[in-house]
Amino acid sequence: RALVVSLFFKAFLSITQKLSKAEIVSEDALPPEERSGADSFHTPALKSSQLFERVCSEQPMFDPIGRPKVHAAALKQATGEAIYTDDIPRMDGEVYLAFVLSTKPRAKITKLDASEALALDGVHQFFSYKDLTEHENEVGPVFHDEHVFAAGEVHCYGQIVGAIAADNKALAQRAARMVKVEYVELSPVIVTIEQAIEHGSYFPNYPQFVTKGNVEEALAKADHTFEGSCRMGGQEHFYLETHAAVAVPRDSDELELFCSTQHPSEVQKLVAHVTSLPAHRVVCRAKRLGGGFGGKESRGISVALPVALAAYRMGRPVRCMLDRDEDMLITGTRHPFLFKYKVGFTKEGLITACDIECYNNAGWSMDLSFSVLDRAMFHFENCYSIPKARVGGWFCKTNLPSNTAFRGFGGPQGMFAGEHIIRDVARIVGRNVVDVMRLNFYKTGDRTHYHQELEHFPIERCLDDCLTQSRYNERRSEIARFNKENRWRKRGMAVIPTKYGIAFGVMHLNQAGALINIYGDGSVLLSHGGVEIGQGLNTKMIQCAARALGIPPELIHISETATDKVPNTSPTAASVGSDLNGMAVLDACEKLNKRLAPVKEALPGGTWKEWINKAYFDRVSLSATGFYAMPGIGYHPETNPNARTYSYYTNGVGISVVEIDCLTGDHQVLSTDIVMDIGSSLNPAIDIGQIEGAF
Repeated sequence: RALVVSLFFKAFLSITQKLSKAEIVSEDALPPEERSGADSFHTPALKSSQLFERVCSEQPMFDPIGRPKVHAAALKQATGEAIYTDDIPRMDGEVYLAFVLSTKPRAKITKLDASEALALDGVHQFFSYKDLTEHENEVGPVFHDEHVFAAGEVHCYGQIVGAIAADNKALAQRAARMVKVEYVELSPVIVTIEQAIEHGSYFPNYPQFVTKGNVEEALAKADHTFEGSCRMGGQEHFYLETHAAVAVPRDSDELELFCSTQHPSEVQKLVAHVTSLPAHRVVCRAKRLGGGFGGKESRGISVALPVALAAYRMGRPVRCMLDRDEDMLITGTRHPFLFKYKVGFTKEGLITACDIECYNNAGWSMDLSFSVLDRAMFHFENCYSIPKARVGGWFCKTNLPSNTAFRGFGGPQGMFAGEHIIRDVARIVGRNVVDVMRLNFYKTGDRTHYHQELEHFPIERCLDDCLTQSRYNERRSEIARFNKENRWRKRGMAVIPTKYGIAFGVMHLNQAGALINIYGDGSVLLSHGGVEIGQGLNTKMIQCAARALGIPPELIHISETATDKVPNTSPTAASVGSDLNGMAVLDACEKLNKRLAPVKEALPGGTWKEWINKAYFDRVSLSATGFYAMPGIGYHPETNPNARTYSYYTNGVGISVVEIDCLTGDHQVLSTDIVMDIGSSLNPAIDIGQIEGAF
């Protein structure tokens, strides 16, 4: 109702201005500050500049490290020639799999009848929990608390109840809609965090706490205390390529899968579990993904497992690629969070204590939500030193599709709370928020509330550079003047610093492997455990191998990520893909260089191809594996108190100017300046693309 009135008023302002220009009404019919209310936003001509570290002049030209190299598959992707999972040509005998989805958020299944669907010509088989043992049907990325097919009870709208295999997609989807499912609804249906709190709907072993110092005493002594709350909603991943899988039986007891997944080894492991095959008879391949953002770290199993089961049982190729509405219905989102906090601080705005409760909406199963909650608890203070802190984490079970990993993995939600707290403090003490930020920033040598020492913490420099780059003080004056002169349009400026820990929260995932094969013509085939999601990981790994071997990157090729080349891989996630896999690639290159050293000594003026040719005839192995395990991490207060939680931190500051139409709520970002400290970039072009893309 308010929007309708606002739109009418906007039309009135626009018409009045046109009448004024036509001299039908006087020029001063509208006060000057009212006139901009008639305007609408239009996309401006975009302008941008990127500044990055240049390589030193002494670096050899063939060494690509630190140079802004073009993404290895950029031309293929731009021309549409790049092959994704569903672009694989159809095979003889292939069928399509379509899903029967729950239409209730919580209910018992009383009837499941596929007879009408199976009567259609071209429909081959219906799969449900009855086609699996109870053990085979229980799956999950960590805890097996999910089901391939709902077993007697559904826990959310969109849960997979069954699957239809048919000759083509249209027929399979039509048949899936004909499967009759009858329910008896159950209560309560829990959707929100507040409802979970009301019903005490938490996963076992929660809440958990991280404590530093005597919080109650510090709060009692504080000049000011403030209690507040904030929340962050979910967010759809919306990768361009939806979840997809193609499964092909090989012989009678082998399966080959082509998957859109960030974690091929997990798909391999769970397919082996569902089909009761040993893992060495299941190969999972991922050539490239059309985006993932964390949404394909664990949720790919929703499609891959039914497809693999159908292919194995039917003995023929099976394919499935979700439609966009199916993908959004079946898979989860970024975790919604609710934070409740009490903060103590001095008259100047120096924070002395904080007691905060963190609640995340996990959905109906655990998935990776416990690790997301851990990272949010470890990042709630963002860049600010809080001497006394108690952080509680509650892990809410609701009747939603299981929420999952999303860029930042709980870090952004935690930092969101920290930025709310710092603004509350600045508002209460009446100081500029940037001044209060500076007062509370960590310094090098400080320790976090999880007892990690900050060995190098350059946030002050990032902030100073960004303030200068954005003309912060000048812009503030311009914004104040604009807001004074415009009643229905307002501008604001936000300053956000960040501190993000680099490492998987689960110790054993901080490892990677690589395989390098050198062929007789001197060309190199590189395999590693990471997945190319569009982020340029393969390009960086080629650069690492090119420097280590001392050859042009054009001689190196990465075909795919496959579990028969590099086993037991970690997911491509947590911002450690380049670190882990790059070090594994270097390890393999070092082994090859040691083998080739005598050959190079024998032919000091030889070329790479001549060295390889001689090595082959001298029976020198031209294949090597590499491995890397991240050192010094795995902190535990009792069992490993001297280790770090994170290998290191990346820091950055972003400053944005936004204009809002107060009548409609429409808005436009007018400018953004970002300064990131990422160390020495392997490839500035790709890293800048990642930073701008993330924003």
